Amino acid sequence: MARRKKKFPCGHQGYGQICHRCEQKENDRIRRQNQRQAWEESFKNDPINLKNLPKNVVIKTRRIISQLRQDNNYQRFKGKRLRHDRKIISIPVNRDYRLICRDEGSDVVPEAVVSHQDYNVCKPGSAKK
Repeated sequence: MARRKKKFPCGHQGYGQICHRCEQKENDRIRRQNQRQAWEESFKNDPINLKNLPKNVVIKTRRIISQLRQDNNYQRFKGKRLRHDRKIISIPVNRDYRLICRDEGSDVVPEAVVSHQDYNVCKPGSAKK
């Protein structure tokens, strides 16, 4: 007995009870939505606001912060103390962003992630005369 293709309400043709093409598309949409929701919820656990940063910067910053909690050696990440305030530490995240931390004796506390451009503007004594 020969099987005949049928036309589904979506306009696709095929065999079976449902349109597998539309079902796959819906499953992909739900999966992307769940990933996006999980990404948004992951910001609740961050000690500083990382929402407006690119994804690669967020991931690397989180890795640096978690390793700083285990071991306060900021120099491992090429971090440096600022000349005008030795309690502030600048750690490069990538070429464009810096993680600003404060040295509180035995702890290094993250305060913000700023772009390299904003970081250069806010340093006192960096203006050329």
